[in-house]
Amino acid sequence: MYWLIGLMSFGIIGIIAAGFYYQAHPHRNTNGACWFRPAVRINLTLFVAAQAVLIVLGAREVMAAAEAAVGSSEISIGTGLAIIGIGIPTAFSTIAAGIAVGPIGAASLAVLAEKPEIFGRTLIYLGLAEGIAIYGLVMSILLLDKI
Repeated sequence: MYWLIGLMSFGIIGIIAAGFYYQAHPHRNTNGACWFRPAVRINLTLFVAAQAVLIVLGAREVMAAAEAAVGSSEISIGTGLAIIGIGIPTAFSTIAAGIAVGPIGAASLAVLAEKPEIFGRTLIYLGLAEGIAIYGLVMSILLLDKI
């Protein structure tokens, strides 16, 4: 199973190396490198295939080891689904905060270039946008107390 992790790592490192290459040589994006798209496609396919095989083999291994978990404290399917449901507000609120902070941060930088004296206001706006993630975290903590 370690060879699959190696394949996944090799695929991701290949994609990252290609990205670094194009970051260092941006003028070659249009006509110089005809190898870029096939290389990224191969590395991405390698990563996704290795991850799929790892999931299948890992699930088979977990199903085979079910007898070892009989003596320990078990979590029922309902409890597991409840824990996943509790994590959903945090996930969605964090994604929403990221979506909100992006444009607000860009607009804040644009305004600060013209009027540096309103730096405090821009921080307040960014804090309000980031507060969305805090609300989701508080909601998850309150829901976790109900289990």
